[in-house]
Amino acid sequence: MNKLPLLISVPHAGLTIPPEVEPFNLLTSDQIIADGDEGAREIYAIEELVNEFVTTDIARAFVDMNRKANDLSADGVVKTHTCWNIPVYKFPLSPAVIKQLLDRYYFPYHKQLTNSAGKDIMLAIDCHTMASSGPPVGPDPGSLRPMVCLSNADGTCPEEWFYLLADYLNEAFGCEVSLNKPFRGGYIIRRHSREISWLQLELSRDPSLSVEYKRNSVISALKKWCNTVTKS
Repeated sequence: MNKLPLLISVPHAGLTIPPEVEPFNLLTSDQIIADGDEGAREIYAIEELVNEFVTTDIARAFVDMNRKANDLSADGVVKTHTCWNIPVYKFPLSPAVIKQLLDRYYFPYHKQLTNSAGKDIMLAIDCHTMASSGPPVGPDPGSLRPMVCLSNADGTCPEEWFYLLADYLNEAFGCEVSLNKPFRGGYIIRRHSREISWLQLELSRDPSLSVEYKRNSVISALKKWCNTVTKS
């Protein structure tokens, strides 16, 4: 079977605490899960279907691959608080420990994305799940979120490709796909769109649709998109 000419990035599916900060961690397992993209590992388990696939075991609460390397805010690359405003550490991390985290986990992830952007890739997609209602730290606290949000950060991908994938996702999920709301597209697609076209996909963790249904719907939409674009 020919693989789809896609690069899939899944940066927030990990649950591992980096050993460098494990002694200082305050979060429970449930809090680590709640800060990450629950279900993403299962929904986007499509490595065998695409040409390139990049993910990490490191939990978002400790190293967020979708932030700038110099973003040291509370919800930055190495967080002090989760998106639910829960403290991550017993005390602030030293600059040396933060540098270790970036050097060992963050920069290698972005290097892998760059190295994966070869000539056999037409489109890269940064894949996420989102809380069904906006958490305290985010663009839409307390707001009910759509089932599907597709983002292009106002120009990380040709517009016709963007709208075409939105149409196929709409068809697969049976609901209207939200464009750039509540998310306009994060750091990964903004940075790496200098190399190839990128989009960001967010699926609600609303349990009204099963993980299996979401996975099958994503696969259906991606296959139709690739089939249409490669024939045009």
